[in-house]
Amino acid sequence: MRLLLIALLVACSGGSGTKAQTMLPVDPAPPLPTTTSATHTVEQPKRPWPATRAEVVSDVVHGKKISDPYRWLETETAPDVQAWMSAQDKYTRAELAKLPGRAELIERVKKLFYYDAITAPQHAGGRFFYERKHADKEKKVVYWKQGEKGKERVLFDPNLWSTDGSAGLGGWWPSYNGKYVAYAKKQNNSDETVTHVIEVATGKDLPDTIAGTKYSGASWTPNASGFYYTWVPAQSEKVTVAERPGFAEVRFHKLGSDPSTDAIVHPATKNAATFLSGELSRDGHWLIATVQHGWNSSDIYFKDARKPTAKWTPLVEKIDANFEVDVWRDQFYVTTNDGAPRYRVFKVDPKKPARDAWREIVPQNDATLDYVKIVGERLAIGYLRNAASELQFHDLDGKPVRKAELPAFGSASGLAGNPDEDTAFLSYTSFTVPQVIIKMSVKSGKSSEWARTNLPIDSAAMETEQVFYPSKDGTKISMFIIKPRGAKKDGKNPTILFGYGGFNVSLTPSFSSSRVAWIEKGGIYAIPNLRGGGEYGEEWHRAGMLLKKQNVFDDYVAAAEYLVKEGWTAPAHLAISGGSNGGLLVGAAMTQRPELFKAVVCAVPLLDMLR
Repeated sequence: MRLLLIALLVACSGGSGTKAQTMLPVDPAPPLPTTTSATHTVEQPKRPWPATRAEVVSDVVHGKKISDPYRWLETETAPDVQAWMSAQDKYTRAELAKLPGRAELIERVKKLFYYDAITAPQHAGGRFFYERKHADKEKKVVYWKQGEKGKERVLFDPNLWSTDGSAGLGGWWPSYNGKYVAYAKKQNNSDETVTHVIEVATGKDLPDTIAGTKYSGASWTPNASGFYYTWVPAQSEKVTVAERPGFAEVRFHKLGSDPSTDAIVHPATKNAATFLSGELSRDGHWLIATVQHGWNSSDIYFKDARKPTAKWTPLVEKIDANFEVDVWRDQFYVTTNDGAPRYRVFKVDPKKPARDAWREIVPQNDATLDYVKIVGERLAIGYLRNAASELQFHDLDGKPVRKAELPAFGSASGLAGNPDEDTAFLSYTSFTVPQVIIKMSVKSGKSSEWARTNLPIDSAAMETEQVFYPSKDGTKISMFIIKPRGAKKDGKNPTILFGYGGFNVSLTPSFSSSRVAWIEKGGIYAIPNLRGGGEYGEEWHRAGMLLKKQNVFDDYVAAAEYLVKEGWTAPAHLAISGGSNGGLLVGAAMTQRPELFKAVVCAVPLLDMLR
């Protein structure tokens, strides 16, 4: 159990390498009409940790009484809540300090978390742009070269933007000619950003500064005269947090102009349940506007950017499915799950946009289509087969050309390349192998290692196994088990069962320094691909939504039962872990099956669906 507690310490203290977040004060929601409360407390059993006051508070919802004894903790700024947090924190830190091997583990984690790495480069106008992670810096630095083998130069270093580390980089987008880079700055890790433009040759910022670019990128014109972006107004009495997405507008900014005069290219939807974005095709011919309805559907509109008076034309709207459009050589390549829960690709002539004129060029198959990118005059199509990556190349009419050779149980992502250039760069990683950047020729298929992240680990001492087990209703669920090579099924292995299961998010193989520290100490880490995720397509996603959410909890509990049944661990050695939607998952699991787990890491969860 000491090992288990140490691992949970790593998870609770920011095992992902990010700083702990401070929750904002929460205003108490208006009480329901049938709420009852009392000031007297409920007697609590004796525990070694500081006691938590429980009050008699309940609501009646649809005729059912719901107790809420800890509602007083919602007011974070209240003196008694502040005192409670301080007492809990003090007690926890004192207990964790007593654990043997803690100092050794901290030193090991430092060595694994602080390392040098590089991203796949983006080529624009003869210049190559990329990020470097440095072992002695908290934030990545963006670099550029004149030519692939040119001298490395710093474009900007977010570590220098603030003395306290509060300023950070949200994203960056080079113009096609490589002359400028638009980049988003954010404060205190907020989603709110301000977009700036830097001139690459001089390293100097232009006067252009655009606020209100939360979640926005920059879609440049071919001649770098300006870019399209999504603007949202600041929060106010008229624009609440909940309603703000409906106020998003697609705008165009001409370099050197006052952002307050930027033209509105697509107006706001005024629908808070949508989010609007826009993009210009690489040749500057076509503007694409996407209206996203949550996670499950999207409407697509287009117009000819060469015609100032052109109106928006619907490509697809009011269909309960997702659509994405890539434009190349005046043709639209549409990826969708409409009629194909594992996705397919259509080729569309914008002169004939009616649905019956669409031509299917890549049909759905038994793997889940993950992404489509046009590079080297080819369609590069990433698939997930049993939650691991495959990469295939097709010609622009959908005919298969070749399949890239990738190791098993890995993830190939971040494909970087231009539609008219043969060279592409691919990022590959697995549970036991840190990131490797592969340079390849799209035409010939020849590849070579361009960069590798080197860490002081022995990958050969770890192994990954993929298993399949039945859920409560008999549905077959896949799960990755990462463990020390040769681990025994003796029921004594300290094990962490991680889970998410929602929002179409796919849990695919990836390297994690914190997992390595855990496995080196003899621990096992298990990751099931629960319903609600995107690993097996839209039907899989929807099988874990809304009234079917219990399927996700059942899949997760069945994973734990499998690990115990197979002898990998036992309830006394099993911890569960999840954050956000995964926090909801582990909250439900520990409520429904408390005897199955010894410890729970429930991070930033959404647990109270009534408030």
